[in-house]
Amino acid sequence: IILTGPDRLCGIKADMSDYSDQALTLAAIAPFTDSGVTIKGIAHIRGQETDRIKAMYNELTRMQIKCVEHADGIEISSGTPQSALIETYNDHRVAMSFSVTGLCADGIKINNPECSHKTFPEYFNILDDLCKQEESI
Repeated sequence: IILTGPDRLCGIKADMSDYSDQALTLAAIAPFTDSGVTIKGIAHIRGQETDRIKAMYNELTRMQIKCVEHADGIEISSGTPQSALIETYNDHRVAMSFSVTGLCADGIKINNPECSHKTFPEYFNILDDLCKQEESI
């Protein structure tokens, strides 16, 4: 199988007030865009299992990705994520979202991946199996 596509994803400015559960995943792939990502309209996710805007900022910064935190969102620059141990804050969405970053960046490790058991107990096993299948193709 040969996959083709652009070298980088297209950047986006998005009001995610109606889709806030996906904001963490968008943040996790934002470094791989050509012009960065701006997410707004998500102030309410500060009161989830953790302050998810702060978590995005902290973990992207930990990977040496430049970003700016706002009261209702975040601006994320494109870049190359560096090796990092991602803190999950015991939040399943943080763990699962930033694992996607690790598919395209070396050295990304998830601290406490077991917190994903809350909503998807087999998530990391399935992700590992998918990666093994890809390696065998």
